[in-house]
Amino acid sequence: MMAVASIDELCINTVRFLAVDAVEKANSGHPGAPLGAAPIAYVLWDRFLKHNPADPKWADRDRFVLSCGHASAMLYALLYLTGYDLSLEEVKRFRQWGSQTPGHIEYGVTPGVEATTGPLGQGFANGVGMAIAERWLAQHYNQPDHKIIDHYTYAIVSDGDLQEGVSSEAASLSGTLRLGKLIYLYDKNDISIEGDTSITFTEDIAQRFQAYGWHVVGPVDGNDLTGVEAAIKEAQAVADQPSLIICRTIIGYGSPHKAGTAAAHGEPLGSEETRLTKEKLGWTYPEPFTVPTEALSHFRRAMERGSRWQRDWEGRMETYRQAYSEKARNLVGDLRGNLPEGWDSGLNALFPNEEKLLATREASGRVMNAIAEKVHTFMGGSADLAPSTKTLLEGCGDYGFADYGGHNMHFGVREHAMGAIASGMSLHGGIIPYAGTFLIFYDYMRPPVRLAALMGIRVIYIFTHDSVGLGEDGPTHQPVEQLLGLRSVPGLVTIRPTDANETVEAWKVALERQHGPTALVLSRQKLPVLNQTELATASGLRQGGYVLWEAARHPDVILIGTGSEVHIALEAGRLLQKKGISARVVSLPSWELFDAQPEKYRNKVLPPAIKARVSIEAASRLGWERYVGTEGVAIGLSRFGVSAPGEVIYQKLGLDARHVADEATKLLRRKS
Repeated sequence: MMAVASIDELCINTVRFLAVDAVEKANSGHPGAPLGAAPIAYVLWDRFLKHNPADPKWADRDRFVLSCGHASAMLYALLYLTGYDLSLEEVKRFRQWGSQTPGHIEYGVTPGVEATTGPLGQGFANGVGMAIAERWLAQHYNQPDHKIIDHYTYAIVSDGDLQEGVSSEAASLSGTLRLGKLIYLYDKNDISIEGDTSITFTEDIAQRFQAYGWHVVGPVDGNDLTGVEAAIKEAQAVADQPSLIICRTIIGYGSPHKAGTAAAHGEPLGSEETRLTKEKLGWTYPEPFTVPTEALSHFRRAMERGSRWQRDWEGRMETYRQAYSEKARNLVGDLRGNLPEGWDSGLNALFPNEEKLLATREASGRVMNAIAEKVHTFMGGSADLAPSTKTLLEGCGDYGFADYGGHNMHFGVREHAMGAIASGMSLHGGIIPYAGTFLIFYDYMRPPVRLAALMGIRVIYIFTHDSVGLGEDGPTHQPVEQLLGLRSVPGLVTIRPTDANETVEAWKVALERQHGPTALVLSRQKLPVLNQTELATASGLRQGGYVLWEAARHPDVILIGTGSEVHIALEAGRLLQKKGISARVVSLPSWELFDAQPEKYRNKVLPPAIKARVSIEAASRLGWERYVGTEGVAIGLSRFGVSAPGEVIYQKLGLDARHVADEATKLLRRKS
């Protein structure tokens, strides 16, 4: 029978060398962090983490985020050893095509992985979103005699994570919100790729996080298991502050020639250094990927613990269901991401035809408030721009320490963190999050939008002030290339509605998309509400593009627009009609939705035989050749905007109906 200290050492070294062997076999990866951080990860997973390997999606599990995603091999070792549906063969296939063990951890690829991490700081902010969601659900569903939602969010974060600005933004907000069930272990090894962090990173981290409002523990020795355990217990005892536990570790621990150096970070140790490291740490097994029976048996106790925890929770859930049947039913639906029956009833009647001028941001605000009346999980906010983005849910309360049940999040001027926190809220489950800012500030939140698309999670982004039409604020606030950027992200659906009724349809699409994020791009300037008795109905938005109006069944030219420019295309079409030229006007609010339609439908809207096509959009022209073809004309911008009234800018930059009609006429002359 092995002593407790011996089994702990054996288990830690099993994690270390599964990771080292995986990196060595792949001839690619990061052995340094697993060697150094394995003890703190072991203490957390062995003595604290509430999880059930047999059911990685159990609702009341603790969440664990490995923010330093390059240490992925360590997490794969833990997942295999504790009994998740991840085989040793998959650990051996680390970083290979089609494996469940990619180089940086990916949500949806590996059972037990809670978030895709790798770009440093993102996981830190994701965890904040998870903790926000846990408190929100607890506030709505827990009762004095029933704690149904009651779990922690843990993360291991690195020096690199804490250098990235997104972690500072997220730490500041989480301290303000007093998220006491958020506990991060800081793997402080003082090494980054370029060398010792003394060349770039010398602030007092403890004081910095205390200033954010965090409870700080340590530094503790990361190899002192008793000290790490005591630190986590201390953090758990603090209910009104998030906690940072500073753990001093040594990157590449045990490696005779690379420990404590940047050489241990991002490349295999090499066969000889691996042998020496195993020798130094007392690992006597000659074969790679050896898992001692005693270690596996100890780790697999997690399955028994997890099953017991989940059975206990399910029993409490049944008692809760008997006492609060409606709440229990709603909680289950919320966690599944369901939309209630009839959630969209009444939306189509929000904007009657006689309502003439309305910015799509204003229309969106009305739609959001109508949605909030029926969709309990609808919750989010803006980067300090709610009065301008029209994203405030009236009468729905503000999320904060005084009331964790509010539906309005106030992210502050923190676009980057807002995007990553919204992803964490979605990943946790039980919330359909939205995040709002000006389209120009999409530039500040590209990383989390990209990762949300990579993970395939439901987050809704509201980007207002969508063009040079916003006017006097000038080119610093006028987007040009941002639409192209959004459309370039695989898995993201971008929708730029032309009026209030298309905005209704856009919101329907966004809410119904469970497996990917959606960006709604909305105008500041007021726009006509199109008369749906005279034109095609806005429901065509759901196909991404549709024929809005045409002068004849067989048009001479097709005019294609999005958003506010559809109105310009309509006016141009009528000008052409007066000249005896038949035009078709196509509203194309979403490239992604349109491209997903059957070829027959796409060819019906944009007949291949009609080569005379003109597009108009107050943004970069790049990409429009896919719809206007090599013989068509794309009217847009190849320059930044200018400070002036919006209508003046449109006229001066050729974004007006007369210019569109003239270009169409010239195009037809060239083809005749």
